[in-house]
Amino acid sequence: MKEIKDLRKLELSDLNKELVESRKKLLELTMKLNLNELKQTHLVKPLRRYIAVLNTLITEKSI
Repeated sequence: MKEIKDLRKLELSDLNKELVESRKKLLELTMKLNLNELKQTHLVKPLRRYIAVLNTLITEKSI
């Protein structure tokens, strides 16, 4: 996960790519979590927040 300062410098297409990659990671983590294979459950919440930050930045850039 990148810092917010670095994300603000990215273009809209790069932010969208980052969002897709993060959603894939979140999907993998939630699948493992539901199957009780995920030992590090603390990783899910920060990733969800990171996706929210990405969505906010995409909205700001598209306006």
